[in-house]
Amino acid sequence: MTAAQRAQAEQYAASCRQEQAGLLRTLGRIPAPTHQEDRRAAFCRDWLQTQGARDVTVDAVKNVICRLGPAGCTSYVVFAAHTDIVFPDQEPLPLREEEGKLFAPGIGDDTANLVNLLLAARWLIRHQSGLRQGVLIVANACEEGLGNLAGTKALFAAYPGQIKAFYSFDLYMPLCCDTAVGSWRYKITCRTQGGHSYSDFGRPSAIRLVCGLVNDLYQIQPPAGATYNVGRIEGGTTVNSIAQEASILYEFRSTSQKDLAVMEQKFRQVLSRWENRGGAFEVELLGVRPGNGPVDLEALARFTARNCEIVQAFTGQAPDRSPNSTDSNIPLSLGIPANTIGTVTGALPHTRQEWVSLDSLPRGLALALALMMDNAL
Repeated sequence: MTAAQRAQAEQYAASCRQEQAGLLRTLGRIPAPTHQEDRRAAFCRDWLQTQGARDVTVDAVKNVICRLGPAGCTSYVVFAAHTDIVFPDQEPLPLREEEGKLFAPGIGDDTANLVNLLLAARWLIRHQSGLRQGVLIVANACEEGLGNLAGTKALFAAYPGQIKAFYSFDLYMPLCCDTAVGSWRYKITCRTQGGHSYSDFGRPSAIRLVCGLVNDLYQIQPPAGATYNVGRIEGGTTVNSIAQEASILYEFRSTSQKDLAVMEQKFRQVLSRWENRGGAFEVELLGVRPGNGPVDLEALARFTARNCEIVQAFTGQAPDRSPNSTDSNIPLSLGIPANTIGTVTGALPHTRQEWVSLDSLPRGLALALALMMDNAL
């Protein structure tokens, strides 16, 4: 990033201040549950077209993809922010403003970052003749929860071998993450004959069997840095019935693909010990998020160091390098340099009390635009 680019980015961001806040208020009310991002996707497509983008499409998984750059280019840098939020609301989302903060479900994760992506993209649209590098602006679907990063997976499937670097605008400044936390998620269901709690006493209970399984899962010794969790347990019918069915939701996580494979093996070994004890176990794989793959560590370190310099220049803070589970998991698993970078200040993600600071928006927009300039000009 040159001094001239920084000045241009800051000047543009300052000129967008009122429009930026208004765009956030508009997008912040549009519901976007994972797999149901249609309304936000349509809004982003239409907005980009209104700003002069000529090549904007919505793909089968509801990614909005805007292609910019020299004619005939086949190499791209991706700048993305996800449209989905964790809440199932179908009606306009509640939004309130208080003491310079905007409160709404999903307002920081990831709506404010999406606004910064769109406004930074508009600058590139207006300066297309100066672009030396192909750019994909992507408002992607299915980042949250059991979306399983389907939007970013579809993007890389559609552009095989053509994406050389990836940026995800997500969460809060001064995040600059280059380490992917991978996860495997399962639903395990046990079914038995069941019966009456008195007259059929002694028959196997699905609840008892699942509880035994959970106990043994918590005896697993994970590789260093790997974690696991049973996040939900349910089953049975009434207090005087032997449970016919019970289930759990189970996940394990690691930044290492190798260690995720080890955890999968340990999980299967524990499960096998509970087969044929009076119940039938069914295992459903709910989703896989990959960890870091065969990425060139020196190249990734250079890529991240350059981005960290830009993050620090605009935030005045040392970048937060904490590992995360984000859209960057996909390129990192494929060996492609990627960073997840926050472009807003806020707190309480994944709660209905999440907020962002309106004063932080121009700084975050300038940061996002500076990263684009550094890659594309």
